[in-house]
Amino acid sequence: MSLYARARYKLSQLGWFLTRPLTLGVRVLLVRDGRVVLVRHTYRDQWYLPGGGVKKGETLAEAARREAREEVGATLGALELWGAYSTFDEMKSDHVILFLCRDWTIPAGRAGQQDAQHEIERVELFPLDDLPAELSPGTARRLEEYRRGAPPYIARW
Repeated sequence: MSLYARARYKLSQLGWFLTRPLTLGVRVLLVRDGRVVLVRHTYRDQWYLPGGGVKKGETLAEAARREAREEVGATLGALELWGAYSTFDEMKSDHVILFLCRDWTIPAGRAGQQDAQHEIERVELFPLDDLPAELSPGTARRLEEYRRGAPPYIARW
């Protein structure tokens, strides 16, 4: 895990404590053939669904496509809205829109690789019935909902 990335993340948390921001982000559930794409950040200790913040002037779908491309090198086909979630951890009001995508491509050899920005430590494809123990709690909940076939809904992340 990168000491620089972790320090930068801790400074961000201090800023959130001081400003209590309202944020909007997206995550993408990339699933196909019983497997899901997960990422491990250089500054966090768990596995997450790919995603990140929405930029000004960007639609939610555009943000999901950009984040999937930046974090895992994925090109996405059709997106389905899976849900809208909120979390109030880390001293911010964070709202996350989750998309489901079953039609995606990742360049050969991308899984297991680090991204060019060094934000992503690893990209891996995991069988839905053999997920890593170190899933973030929100990621674990979303994957369990997907396995149950839960319809899209609004909830806490």
